[in-house]
Amino acid sequence: MTEARYLDDAEQYEFEATVEAVRGTNRVVLDRTYFYPTGGGQPHDTGTLATDDVTWDVTDVQKRDRIEHVVAGDAPEPGTTVTGHVDPERRRAHTRYHTTQHLLSATLLDEFDAETTGNQLYTDRAHLDCAYDRFDGDDLQTIEAHLNDLVSADLPVRWYTLDRAEAEATLDPERTRLHLLPDSIREVRIVEIGDEDDPFDRTACAGTHVKSTGEIGTVVLTGRTTQGTSHERVEFILE
Repeated sequence: MTEARYLDDAEQYEFEATVEAVRGTNRVVLDRTYFYPTGGGQPHDTGTLATDDVTWDVTDVQKRDRIEHVVAGDAPEPGTTVTGHVDPERRRAHTRYHTTQHLLSATLLDEFDAETTGNQLYTDRAHLDCAYDRFDGDDLQTIEAHLNDLVSADLPVRWYTLDRAEAEATLDPERTRLHLLPDSIREVRIVEIGDEDDPFDRTACAGTHVKSTGEIGTVVLTGRTTQGTSHERVEFILE
């Protein structure tokens, strides 16, 4: 089983690993990795795997029963020691956008009783879908101002794991949304933003995040669209 090190440190961009297996001709399974696989609205990392003699571009990362790194060309042989390099700019963008999505989800739930139903982020933009009839221009201005106040407050962001039964018994189900996780997951990763005793947001999440909201930058809401009956999509960028 590949050690998913990206969950521990989102700012580690270089690492050494051993090729455990190759699937097909170009899907590399490592004993450990800092490459993030596509999931939860966050796209995969890109970068390279390299030995002293050869460099392979990592073009995709997917999590199936194990984490597979799709490389350009024929993959290195099992047993090969490689150095992984994660593209830091792409990772950093995803990390900032993902943390902003948490702030937006919590704000919409607190201020509009609007539960998040989906999200997708990129390196230069993101959107969030929620259960709400329709936001107007004043709503968007209010939400944007609140988000930037949270950024200015430079709230700490932390993550830890909990036994699922304990999480279900002690945490707010509306925020953690543990019911969305498969029953097979018995240990959950919790991300908190704000004061430890009374966090602004606490939810189950397996994405990468900044260490404090001040790292996000200015949030700009660029628009909203209706997504079917009683659903809205809010779009935003970071400056």
